[in-house]
This record gives sequence, structure tokens and C-alpha cells, in this order.
Amino acid sequence: MIWDPKHECMSRAELEELQLSRLQETVARVYERVPFYRQAMDARGVRPTDIRTLADVRLLPMTTKEDFRKNYPFGLFAVPSKELVRIHASSGTTGKSTVVGYTKRDMETWTDLVARMVSTAGVTSDDVVQVVFGYGLFTGGFGLHYGLERVGATVIPAAAGKSRRQIMLMQDFGTTVLVGTPSYVLHLAEVAEAEGVNPQELPVRLGLFGGEASSREMLQEIERRWGILATDNYGLSEVLGPGISGECEYRDGQHIAEDNFLVEIIDPVTGEPCPPGVKGEVVITNLNKEALSVLRYRTHDISSINYEPCRCGRTTARLSKITGRTDDMLIIRGVNVFPSQVESVLMEIEGVSPHYQLVVSKRNYLDELEVRVEVDPNFFSDRYRCLEELEERIGDLLNTTLQLKAKVRLLEPNSIERSEGKAQRVIDLRNK
Repeated sequence: MIWDPKHECMSRAELEELQLSRLQETVARVYERVPFYRQAMDARGVRPTDIRTLADVRLLPMTTKEDFRKNYPFGLFAVPSKELVRIHASSGTTGKSTVVGYTKRDMETWTDLVARMVSTAGVTSDDVVQVVFGYGLFTGGFGLHYGLERVGATVIPAAAGKSRRQIMLMQDFGTTVLVGTPSYVLHLAEVAEAEGVNPQELPVRLGLFGGEASSREMLQEIERRWGILATDNYGLSEVLGPGISGECEYRDGQHIAEDNFLVEIIDPVTGEPCPPGVKGEVVITNLNKEALSVLRYRTHDISSINYEPCRCGRTTARLSKITGRTDDMLIIRGVNVFPSQVESVLMEIEGVSPHYQLVVSKRNYLDELEVRVEVDPNFFSDRYRCLEELEERIGDLLNTTLQLKAKVRLLEPNSIERSEGKAQRVIDLRNK
């Protein structure tokens, strides 16, 4: 179902005309109301009237997570606090939280964009949707909740945790759609099987997954374990939350809500734009948000963009699957390594589970990578030679893919701590 045909099926010319109009309004507003942006634009010799084409977005300053922290809590807001009806924030595990806010109109826009995204994935008013994202300051839970209600779905706000109870709710309430992080939904499959429940016999038919980077192979593993269609979606708190983009049934990229976001793909080193289809860093500008209109936010997420219309009938540009983050990239002995590369290799190997960690350390001044991965319970054996051969095979495939020799350590099932939110994939011990 196409939720908003007017904006999801516009011609490219009409869409770009709307984007430019909204970009000009946004730039004028933040220049007038947000000292941070006024000072940053003045330093670059840029005035709102200089934005005459969409390409002129490159004249504007970029925004980073550090800018949010320096202006904590409300320094980037374009409205007074009395106009806010909602505040969310990141966890702040690596510093101060990034605080975001919404006016009443922003909440309407957000709800509608999530309704568009979940409709794109295939959710209808006939569905019973269990949200296993965390609720609270994190935007994922509440963001999905209201959009799902708008399409008429029945929403179970289960939140993350209490995993055995999650399975009981699916059985008792007839859950047809799961919303959460891929790693947690895979953990729920383990819990179900441990309880003697076959996930494929539950009524769940569709999954909407986000909140962490994952490989296509990870989603295929979810499909295998649950017997569902697994779709990918994208959002981040700094520019809205969930609702920026999401996959349709063809899963050939995530449809971007381009009437609300101007998305650039840039070379993360030079800052120059990447051609369509070439991977780079995703940079997003808000086009239709009142409380917090962010210019050129550097997401650190790696993707590419495709402007060709989709088979589903939508004409909006599509983001390719997020393959990792520039700040998650590990440089080991001069080799760039992304967790998603390792995940793709592991998901192709029979005998290991989707649960793994990368441990980076130093030995004799040289970086070393250890890949810890659990053995699948059905494969686990006391016979040392079988495990040794599996280790060697994984090591060889990783060496071929990464061009780097990694130590492989096989672990017993359930020995890596499970997360109710984002899985901790990397442990970097080099600076400890």
C-alpha cells in the first residue's frame, strides 16, 4: 500500500521544486533563530539568500554529534521550550546525550512519516504489531508506536526484555509483525526454541528491523529462523527518529521520505559528493521540522543512493543497505575492517550462530584481531578435530575477505551476552 501517493510518487522535477522551497525556508528560519547556525554561516560568508538551487546545500555548514553536545541541551532548537510537546535523547554512553525535541506539528509529521514507512514494508490495519524496541528517551519505541497506530494496526508496546514473556504475548495476542533490532529478534528465536516453541509456527509474518547496522545475511537468518519477510528501515534521533526511509516488498533499497529530508552521499574524507550508486557517508538535512531543523547532519553511516523509480510504483530515491559506520571502522595493520564484513562471512558458514564479537588488541606493538563466534547448538561437538576444522575454515574465509589474518575463537552456545537493544560487536582493547 502507498500511504501518501502525492509525495511518494511525485515526478523528480516536482519533488526537487518542493525540496528547494522547504530548504530555503529551513535555512532562513535557523539563521534567524539558532545562534549556532547563524555564526557558522557567517563564518563561511553564507546568507540564506545564497541558497538558490539544491546544489547550494553544499555552501552550508555541516552538523556533528559533537555540536549537539556542545549546545546541550537546547542550544540547537529553533523554538522556545514552551512550544515543545516531546523531548527525546540518546543514551549518552560516549558523552553527553544528544537531545531532540518536537512541536505539536512535528509530532504529526513524524507519525505520518512512520505510517508511510510501515505501510511501505507491508503493515496494514489487519496486523497485530509487537514493538520490542526500548521505550523511553530512545526514539525507536514511541516513534514506531504512533505511526503503527495511524495505519490502524493493533500495537503491543512490549518494549525490550522479559524475553520469555515476549513469546507468550506472540502466542496469546496473535502477533503478526515484529519491530525491533535484528540481534534481539534473533535472540527471541533462541528463547522460543528453548521453551519448546517453533518460531515458524507463530503467526508472525513480517519483521521491521532497525536500530543497528546488520548485514543482509543477518536478515536472511531471521527469515530462516522465523519464516517471515524481514525488511530494513533507517532513522536516527538527531534528524527525526524512525521514518527517514524503509524497504518495500522488493527490498531493493530503502525509500527515502525526500519531501522531508535532503540526503547527500559524500566522501567522508574530502566531503565531496559521491555519484549515484557510489558508497559514502550519509548526510541529512531536515526540510520540514520546526523544533530542531538540522543542517547537513553527518551520520557516519555508509550507504549509496539510487534515483531510479522502483517497481513498487514509488519514485523517491532509495538508500542502499547501511553497511556500517565510518566511526565503527577498525583500522588493523593498515586494513579497514567493518563488523558487517565479518558478519557477512560468518552468516555464510554452516555450524556457527549469528552471535559474534570482534576483539582488537596489541601484541608486540602490532594490532591483532580475534573473532569470537558461538557454535550453533546443532553443530556443537566435543570432538576437538571438528571444531578445529571449523576454526580453520572461518579463518581462511575471513583472510580472503578482509585480506587480514584473524584469530578465530569458537565459543559454546549462549556464551556471548545478549542485548535487549544494540548488540556490542566490537571490543577495542588497544587504548586500555
